Amino acid sequence: MELGVSDASLQDVALTPNVLGILIGGVAAAVLYGVSGVFSKASTREGIGIGVFLVIIGGAIALTGIVIAIVWPGRVPNGRATAYAAALGFTWALGTVCVALALVRYQIPLGKLAPLYNMNTLVAVILSLIVFAEWQQVRMAQLLLGAVLIVVGGLLVARS
Repeated sequence: MELGVSDASLQDVALTPNVLGILIGGVAAAVLYGVSGVFSKASTREGIGIGVFLVIIGGAIALTGIVIAIVWPGRVPNGRATAYAAALGFTWALGTVCVALALVRYQIPLGKLAPLYNMNTLVAVILSLIVFAEWQQVRMAQLLLGAVLIVVGGLLVARS
C-alpha cells in the first residue's frame, strides 16, 4: 500500500536529539498533562478535599521520583538546585489548588479552565526570555504571533 511518502522524505524526519526532545518534552508531556487534568476533575467530582488531593498527588510524584532516581541516577543537587525544585513544587501545588477550587467551589467546566491555565506557557516564555536570555535563541516575530494565537484561542474557549 502506497502512503504517498517517499523514502527520501522519511529520512528528512530523522529522530535527531532535537526532534526527540520536542516529542518527549512537548508532545508526550502535553498528552500527560491533558490526561492529568481529566483525573483532576474526576477526583474533585468524587468529593476529595483539596488538602488530601494535594497529599495524594505529592505521594504519587514522590513515588515517581524515587523510581526515576533509581532508573536514571543523577548528581546530588546543590542548595540552589534544591531551592529551585522546591519553588517549582510550591508554585505548582498552589496552581493546582486554584484549579481544584474552580472545579469544586465554582463548578467551572474543565473544558473552559484548561485553555486558560495552559496559557501558563506564556508566563514561562516571558520569564525564560528574561531570566535565561532565551530571546537570543528564538525568532521573536514567530514567538509573538504564537503568543497572540494562544491568548485568542484561550479567550474563545473560555467564552464558549
